Amino acid sequence: MGASLTLSRSERPELPREFIAGHKRRRMMDAMAELSAEQGYDATKIADIVRRAGVARKTLYDNFDGKEDLFLTAFSTTMRELTMAVDAACAASDEIWQKRIEAGLAAILEFFAERPAAARMCMVEALSATPAASARYDVAVGQFVEKLKRSTPDDLGLPGTIEETLVGGIAWILNQQIRRGEASELMDLLPELSEFVLSPYHGVALPGSQPRGESDSTVADSNT
Repeated sequence: MGASLTLSRSERPELPREFIAGHKRRRMMDAMAELSAEQGYDATKIADIVRRAGVARKTLYDNFDGKEDLFLTAFSTTMRELTMAVDAACAASDEIWQKRIEAGLAAILEFFAERPAAARMCMVEALSATPAASARYDVAVGQFVEKLKRSTPDDLGLPGTIEETLVGGIAWILNQQIRRGEASELMDLLPELSEFVLSPYHGVALPGSQPRGESDSTVADSNT
């Protein structure tokens, strides 16, 4: 008979402890996102989280101060991953600033469409979960406001709050669709949201206009 290919427990290669610890942290963050999406932050209990994540209560408290700390960490981790996805999409897109904005919007919609639980956690639950969560949401929105400012031409005579208005409008539209349980259909909003964001600049941005923070971008007339 041929030798068995089944390895005994003692013969199996051990995974690095850091990998195992990181995997457990991720499971707990995913559990928080899922449970807060299903039943709301207030109704989510520590017992629910450890049961869903398949970890001991001690493991949770070894990694987080409690439910709020876990929620805040899950929120911040998700928003950091979203930002990386947006930056990568913009960097890979056409040099024309309008195309970069469309690519960034598509990345946001695709990211949340593929992660409906995280979408609800970040765009719905974070607004009212705790004061600290609401504050982090405001900071995250502010960071996207700054991204839009750096990506659009300056000195066009538009109100100084135009980017804040546009990003706030996008956030509200996403909030409403996610509340309706339609996160998976977010990509359907891309044409509408692209027009919503770019329309204030139509007829204002001139050929050769450069996004703020950039000096060598190729910019096409937004009316062509």
